[in-house]
Amino acid sequence: MEKGKDVEALIPHRAPFLFVDEILSVSEKEIIGVYTFKKDTDVFIKGSFPEIEFVPGTILIESMAQCGGAGVRLLGVSKGVFALAQIESAQFFKAVTYDEQVRYEIAIQRMSEKIIKQSGSAYVGDVKVVEASWMSIRIDSAQ
Repeated sequence: MEKGKDVEALIPHRAPFLFVDEILSVSEKEIIGVYTFKKDTDVFIKGSFPEIEFVPGTILIESMAQCGGAGVRLLGVSKGVFALAQIESAQFFKAVTYDEQVRYEIAIQRMSEKIIKQSGSAYVGDVKVVEASWMSIRIDSAQ
């Protein structure tokens, strides 16, 4: 399926809480996307670790879920609005700092009109920085 550069057309998140630059590829099994946490524009998260410019793990998981949601939207499974409902597991292997591009490889476990279950890994270059699994549920009643 065609990749998506206009992520804002796919999910409701907006800056400063939009953490996906582009969806590179999407299939029924896998979504790949990228984001670069920018030192100058993602300033609100700098307050979490101001001395070492470290991206918080919760933001990395949110970014993975946004990537997965945008990919599902490209597949046309649902037009609803989904929210992260459960983080089943998360492991952090290395810190992510600013101006490093993070690549997300998201696996689709289950998807329907009401529930999306995904897992994935995030990488900086070839180094895995986080691995997680989560579930999102539809929170709107329209359509």
